Amino acid sequence: MIGIDIKRKLETLPDKPGVYMMMDKNHGIIYVGKAVSLKNRVRQYFQSSKNQSPRVRAMISHIDTFEYIITDTELEALILECNLIKENRPKYNVLLRDDKTYPYIKITLDEEYPRLIKTRRVIGDGAGYFGPYTNEGALNETIEIINNIYPIRKCNNNIERMIKNSERPCLNYHIEKCTGPCTGEISRAEYMNMIHEIVMFLDGKEEELIHKIEGKMKKAADMMDFEKAAKYRDQMAALNSIAEKQKIVSINGQDRDIIAMAQGDRDSWVQVFFVRKGKLVRREHFILKNTEDDTEQEIISSFLKQFYSSSNFIPKEILIEGQVEDLKVLEKWLSDKRGNKVTIKVPQRGTKKQLLEMVKKNAVITMKQSIEMKEQVEERTEDTLKELAGLLNLEQTPERIECFDISNIQGVDSVASMVVFEDGRPKRNDYRRFKIRTVKGPDDYACIEEIIGRRFRRGMEETRNIIEQSVEVLESRFAVFPDLIMVDGGLGQVNSAKKALNSLKLDIPVCGIVKDEKHRTKGLVYEGNKIYVKKVSGLFRLIAKIQDEAHRFAVNYHRSLRKKSILQSILEEIPGIGEVRKRALMVHFKTIDRIKNATTEELLEVKEINEKVAKNVVQFFKNGKNL
Repeated sequence: MIGIDIKRKLETLPDKPGVYMMMDKNHGIIYVGKAVSLKNRVRQYFQSSKNQSPRVRAMISHIDTFEYIITDTELEALILECNLIKENRPKYNVLLRDDKTYPYIKITLDEEYPRLIKTRRVIGDGAGYFGPYTNEGALNETIEIINNIYPIRKCNNNIERMIKNSERPCLNYHIEKCTGPCTGEISRAEYMNMIHEIVMFLDGKEEELIHKIEGKMKKAADMMDFEKAAKYRDQMAALNSIAEKQKIVSINGQDRDIIAMAQGDRDSWVQVFFVRKGKLVRREHFILKNTEDDTEQEIISSFLKQFYSSSNFIPKEILIEGQVEDLKVLEKWLSDKRGNKVTIKVPQRGTKKQLLEMVKKNAVITMKQSIEMKEQVEERTEDTLKELAGLLNLEQTPERIECFDISNIQGVDSVASMVVFEDGRPKRNDYRRFKIRTVKGPDDYACIEEIIGRRFRRGMEETRNIIEQSVEVLESRFAVFPDLIMVDGGLGQVNSAKKALNSLKLDIPVCGIVKDEKHRTKGLVYEGNKIYVKKVSGLFRLIAKIQDEAHRFAVNYHRSLRKKSILQSILEEIPGIGEVRKRALMVHFKTIDRIKNATTEELLEVKEINEKVAKNVVQFFKNGKNL
């Protein structure tokens, strides 16, 4: 049944282009779409569900309200849609697997002497991003090749300060792996020339780059600088070696991406061949999740929007399998990003058709290999969990395991982590972090008892609320109980956990994960007995992974709290800043970084801050308080 709020909004929808956002009762965005006419498009969702896919029907059942943003053109709507999907990753959109899992090569062009690093985050910081790479081995090899050819800096030291203070350069300089901008021996112009050549390399312009280096080699030889000429010769040899490995797939030397896909029962695999100057320089495959209800055209359209919204390079031509609904708008968007015309073509015959068929075959092969590999992993994991059940004499295979760990430094700021593994794999959405409330000092036993009690008491309350239908199952974060509890520790921690469970009249198996004298996973403690597990076994690897994950999650939380506390206390070092002004600054700016980068005028927007104090803040960070 459509709610009153939705009915009212449907009546006022404008007949204009824009973006709409479907929201659940928690005001979370669960779907983002664009429309030529918001009035016509949004109303379709709330009419007859006869021809709607199961996923759309499921989405509609969770819509509590919707919002929309009017744009001047369909192109503006497409750009806004791309940004909103990337930022919110709505549950019911076709999504490219979280791009945080795909690494990029980043050139820190926002720095005076840029570095080359590997990253999983693409942000608008003025840097250059190349990728994504689905094969991390290929990315690492590319970085190694670049570092061997171009001795750029790897450190993040303050170059200006090092030159000013005549600080000693690092080992990379002495072994000629870095030109040492920190010594002042290389000008920024020379250094940036290397960076520009690296960019050419990453853009697939090897032949152009080889020609450029050949010119420099001849010039150096003419000037009798044979040492420099030899370095250029070695660079050319390395680049020629790479160029020889690339397969010629086009005689006209054009830049193009060739995109095809294979659709599985739930997910889809998209294969992309990157052709630069007529040569196949790279190929990658990408996974789009939960596409079982979507057509190939819808999947390819979603892929184009999500992939090219983050891409550093747009080719002149893109080949795809079938027509997409918003082809002309996509072409206009990509042309604007590139700076000149981009065409999206669906070849029907000839060489381009053959190339597309080759990419399609690769997509199908990749899909089959991924599915087979996943099935093999699941089979091995199932065997491992059965082995664990047999070892502990459990009545059933532990499909859900929750592991708890405590982190503190000499009892200060004690925190706990709860990590969840389902079917042998981390379920990170169910991870939880806790601050210890009742325990003072370093008492892990009491901390475990508190946390186990709080976790399952909350779970019992949520279960009652579900039964009474006052909340939905999806809103209940603790109502699902584990088949097995693990605690990081020995018999004392196990007994503390069991004590908390007994007080709640809950019977859930508890085992401890014990470590050796080197603080490495050793085995289990269960029912008062120590159980040793073979280190070469899959079971040992699973137990170690669970323990490491619980420890990592707890330590990271503890560090974040300590860092926040330390950073906030640093504010008190600024003349004129006390507890009241510190709190006011944090409420207004949210983070220390924003305070650090604020101007005097922005600081004066906080009513508790006067001009003198604002200038003190700006001067404090200007003088080198680097947080």
